[in-house]
Amino acid sequence: MEMTAIHARESSLSELIRSAARFTITALERYLAPVLDLAIRLWVAKVFFMSGLTKVQSWDTTLSLFENEYSVPFLPPEVAAYAGTFTELFFPVLLVLGLGTRFAAGVLFVFNIIAVISYPDLGEVGLKDHQYWGLLLLIPLLHGPGKISIDHFIRRRFWN
Repeated sequence: MEMTAIHARESSLSELIRSAARFTITALERYLAPVLDLAIRLWVAKVFFMSGLTKVQSWDTTLSLFENEYSVPFLPPEVAAYAGTFTELFFPVLLVLGLGTRFAAGVLFVFNIIAVISYPDLGEVGLKDHQYWGLLLLIPLLHGPGKISIDHFIRRRFWN
């Protein structure tokens, strides 16, 4: 008789722990995950956007870098400078808004790879930064923008 009472208490305690764990995980998924998705998009967008602003601030230096330092495959240096600057200024805005998020993350992911290939003197620290940004870009690319995005609003409004 006593063993049954102990077993019942252990069973109810383990059920209480499982229930609390389920509640905690559900709350984290509902409230923390969207904020984390947004934070990742903001962080990566800032890195690319600031790089684009740097290019615009000194266009002569940018052209010189594309002519002498960067070797972008298949593009003349001036075209590469314009395309690279446009990419770094336009697609981060889409990423922040969560508009065309997977496409914007995909473009920036490919752009990041091209940047690594095009600059052979990047160095170990620069390469680690690009790897870090590439991994962060995989989150919105593969997972999507999250609930705090225009994409999510459009999907809820028009496809549900």
